Amino acid sequence: MNAAWCHGSVPREAPGAKSTSILALVRQRALLIFALSILLLQLANGAMLPLMAGVVTTRSSQWAPVLIAACIIVPQAIVALTSPSVGRKAQQWGRRPLLLMGFAALAVRGVMFATVHDPYLLVAVQVFDGITAAVIGVMVPLIVADIAFRKRPLQSCAGLRRPPATGIGASLSTVLAGYVSDKFGSTIAFTGLAGIAAAGLALVWLAMPETRRSAK
Repeated sequence: MNAAWCHGSVPREAPGAKSTSILALVRQRALLIFALSILLLQLANGAMLPLMAGVVTTRSSQWAPVLIAACIIVPQAIVALTSPSVGRKAQQWGRRPLLLMGFAALAVRGVMFATVHDPYLLVAVQVFDGITAAVIGVMVPLIVADIAFRKRPLQSCAGLRRPPATGIGASLSTVLAGYVSDKFGSTIAFTGLAGIAAAGLALVWLAMPETRRSAK
């Protein structure tokens, strides 16, 4: 007996050349839109915490290490507490509503970083980072799985559980935001990052299809 069947695997046809080709992969419209949205999310998110750490250090040098540590711990705690709920809601509501929530939280975070001047309140703003991280952490594998296992398996999607767009966006974010911050100030940099997050929100709203597979 096949070992995969013993572990509850559903039998599938052997993947053909078309199911494993890059051409078949790039023809997946939903996957391309999702990858672009993740690129925008990381482009907006990657530089926010480093920029905020610099702002906190400038405004409250004495308590900066404690505040920065709190800004790191708060989102992680929220992710740990909310990720199971995010997974359940993804099955009930679908993927798009939660993606929209994650992008909206990121945009609000950028706006608040640009407008809030009290370094202690900046720690509270990091709650939005926890919301975004919980949503994206759950949605990336779910959406990739939704797309990969439609009708015919796309084996090329296996490497997209951590999309290349993640690294590209995060790397560009720190470079671009750092340059803007040096030239025009942190307020303009945070506003620009919020604008990128809003562009990602618009992309998901206007173009991203729902990928949840209906129960049969």
